[in-house]
Amino acid sequence: MRELHELSALEQAQAIRDQEISPVELTQHYLDRIERIDPRVGAYVTVTAERALEQARRLTKKLPDGPLAGVPIPIKDLNLVKDVPIMFGSSTYRGFVAPVDDTVVERLRDAGTVMLGKTATPEFGLPCYTETYLSPPARSPWDLSTSAGGSSGGAAAAVAAGLAPAAQGSDGAGSIRIPASVCGLFGIKPTRGRISFAPIIPDLAGLSTNGPLARTVADAAALLDVMAHNSPGDLYLAPPHEGTFLECATREPGRLRIARYARPVVPGADVAPEVLAAYEAAAATLAALGHEVVEIDPPFGAETVPEFTVMWFAFACMHPVADDQVELLRPLTRWLRERGFATSAPAFLQAQGALQLATRAGLAVTNAYDAVLTPTVTMPPRPVGWFEDVDDVEETFERMKRFAAFPAIYNVSGQPAVNLPLHWTADGLPIGVMLAGRLGGEGTLISLSAQVESARGAFWGDRRPPVW
Repeated sequence: MRELHELSALEQAQAIRDQEISPVELTQHYLDRIERIDPRVGAYVTVTAERALEQARRLTKKLPDGPLAGVPIPIKDLNLVKDVPIMFGSSTYRGFVAPVDDTVVERLRDAGTVMLGKTATPEFGLPCYTETYLSPPARSPWDLSTSAGGSSGGAAAAVAAGLAPAAQGSDGAGSIRIPASVCGLFGIKPTRGRISFAPIIPDLAGLSTNGPLARTVADAAALLDVMAHNSPGDLYLAPPHEGTFLECATREPGRLRIARYARPVVPGADVAPEVLAAYEAAAATLAALGHEVVEIDPPFGAETVPEFTVMWFAFACMHPVADDQVELLRPLTRWLRERGFATSAPAFLQAQGALQLATRAGLAVTNAYDAVLTPTVTMPPRPVGWFEDVDDVEETFERMKRFAAFPAIYNVSGQPAVNLPLHWTADGLPIGVMLAGRLGGEGTLISLSAQVESARGAFWGDRRPPVW
């Protein structure tokens, strides 16, 4: 007999439809695990136990159609849930309660999922590690001395620790794929414009998008089906997808042409031997499955790095902070905002224009392939505190850039990208690899990932972290 949290999200939903378990029983199971395990993991910043049980009781009486009805799905603390505190990872928002739901939250609720609570995120989602003044660090369940990554670090930690079957996250520079890599999960950054941020959060340059984190490809695909939508006023619309993404997880991808490269364009970034081993093993797996794997030069050059940095500085200023609250910000956030406020409008527009030019050139290369394989991050999971264990915040930022040297470019281009958890070190630490696709090509990435998952076994070899 498997325990409830050992079932996939889709298996849980089927058990609810078959009346083998109830939404209340499943919800209470996760709430009990959160109470017992999360103090060590740091996945949740807010647990909404009574709200979750009330949702589950309503679903017991009337369960909607859909593949995930009755299944608990937590929400990242960068997304608004009406009447629930949202702090954006910052002490400056302590006590603030969301006035409305994000439309993606509405979609999840209408699909019959249960919100267990809000998962931890770093301040304003800016760092690639989840350490704040609000709650304990989000830790990878595979080794509690290591970081769960960021900015969807709490979401990834929750899923990997069995504190949720799957989770909603968001990704502006790798914030789904980085935590998925260090927590041993499958995560999808969808095509730009696939999921709306309405009604309040703006699209702007289109760097960020919502997306799913899960243990299996099918669970992530089903969650993407629920989350995908557009709202009036969205600046970007993804190419339409026919059918469901879940169907793609059961479909053979055919023989694909897959490019690969492992040379980071961030100055000073080196790919660790264990990461290269994961990358080479992934390429060998893809070739063994019959795909053509082609070595290419990086399609996006080093000139994109300073331009992206200019935009990151500016976006650090998006959340209003009262003058008497600035001292409550973490040092890295203050440093980023100082540079953002010093960036002129022409400099911002020139950076965005330069990145669009680079995207046009890069897509001319990547569009010749069905997918592009790279490492997800350049190093194995980092110890908690490692990014800030330096003399100044500028070096913290440089460590972030060197660690996350691969994923951000696909936020710039808008292409979909996924993390596949294919490799574990001798010490039992997960190392993911990344596959990016054509614009609108999530279906191909999901079919390919499901094929690889099948070749490697359920949950990538039935691995479980020690806290499981």
